[in-house]
Amino acid sequence: MDWRVVPSRGVLTGRARVPGDKSIGHRALLFGALCNGACEIVGLSSGEDNQRTAQALRAMGVRIEEKGAHGVVVHGVGLRGLKAPSSPLDLGNSGTSMRLFAGLMAAQSFPSVLMGDEYLTKRPMRRVTEPLSRMGGRLRGQPGKKAGEEYPPLEILGDPADGLVGITHDSKVASAQVKSAILIAGLYARGVTFVREPGPSRDHTERMLAYLGGPVETPRPGVARVTPDGWNGVLSARRLVVPGDPSSAAFLVAAALAVGTGPGGVVIEATCHNPTRTGFLDALRAMGAHAEPVGLREEAGEPVADWVVPPGQPELRGVELGGDLVVRAIDEIPILAVLAARARGTTVVRNAAELRVKESDRVATTVRMLRAFGVDADELPDGLVVTGSPDRKLDAACVDSAGDHRIAMSAAVAALCAEGESRVIDVANVATSFPSFRALMASLGAEITGVEGEE
Repeated sequence: MDWRVVPSRGVLTGRARVPGDKSIGHRALLFGALCNGACEIVGLSSGEDNQRTAQALRAMGVRIEEKGAHGVVVHGVGLRGLKAPSSPLDLGNSGTSMRLFAGLMAAQSFPSVLMGDEYLTKRPMRRVTEPLSRMGGRLRGQPGKKAGEEYPPLEILGDPADGLVGITHDSKVASAQVKSAILIAGLYARGVTFVREPGPSRDHTERMLAYLGGPVETPRPGVARVTPDGWNGVLSARRLVVPGDPSSAAFLVAAALAVGTGPGGVVIEATCHNPTRTGFLDALRAMGAHAEPVGLREEAGEPVADWVVPPGQPELRGVELGGDLVVRAIDEIPILAVLAARARGTTVVRNAAELRVKESDRVATTVRMLRAFGVDADELPDGLVVTGSPDRKLDAACVDSAGDHRIAMSAAVAALCAEGESRVIDVANVATSFPSFRALMASLGAEITGVEGEE
């Protein structure tokens, strides 16, 4: 499954609504299953990643009813109501599902196996198996090319001998997946479970647990704890709203900035505006561009706003990006690198080593993608360097996405600024996070055509 991308023939304009944020969707499904009672979830993405989470919960006896195109009702079974699955839980390409379920299954009384596709089996898991083992969980991953590391499938024996016990975990990296796995296990543990990170990561788990009455506290950014002692063990069933995915919205915003916008600009409606997810917008401001939040409100514990790209085309400038901003924009670094290619000057991204253990080594695949378009780009151990050339079009290119959905979509945006028709190879995994990407791009005025066997 490939894409053929024609350079933009004019400015982009219009309104769009991206799929529900899959990070929040995973948690809505999982915590809905642990509630006492039925939770209606609206705005859920139809992407494969969230579907994998739903399938895994169904395999453990949770009834999930479809309600419209983007809604479900999850009939919660309570904290201890899950049943043993009859086969391994196949989580496809979803690293978030793998790590969140590791925390959940470590606390269960029955054994389980967590498996995934060829890409997920290459992602490191010791960062979750090690702290969960310290809590008393019995987990075993598979050896791989890196000595001492563990990879999926994960075998979880269940039935911790003395139950789980709370720990204090000082994480080496700011990772919402690792933190969430530990906090979920902490719901079942004796004593306090305390997680400290070197910087603030996404706090969707903490927000949703608090919204549902869970025993979670966030004393300060980068710190979270679960204190189940004295808690009644009940998560209260409530309606959950999943806002639009800001990581998906970033591709539409970037396309609008790279190509330019017409009267009315481009508006991405009802987008998650959680402060831990707005690093992309902060990076844009540093580069001299704007996508302003309008109509800020709160829905089910999460800040939500419309993102508005005003008419025109800004003059972008190269910048240095690092620290907490990169943590808050980690998934958007590939598309920011595309904008850096259209900026005047050099952009340097540091503190992004986490990109090397995503669906692909995103440092390497981003640099390779940019070079295919004729961009001067180089790898750093923890990031990359991009020298922009805004006064000339990019070269037409054929880009292999390496099965990484964010590389595929970033290449498609870059291709809109190319001299001729480009091709993006291996784009099937875009369905995991943003199945409506091509349709929404077309609604704004961009032409991306599926070729060679796509639907």
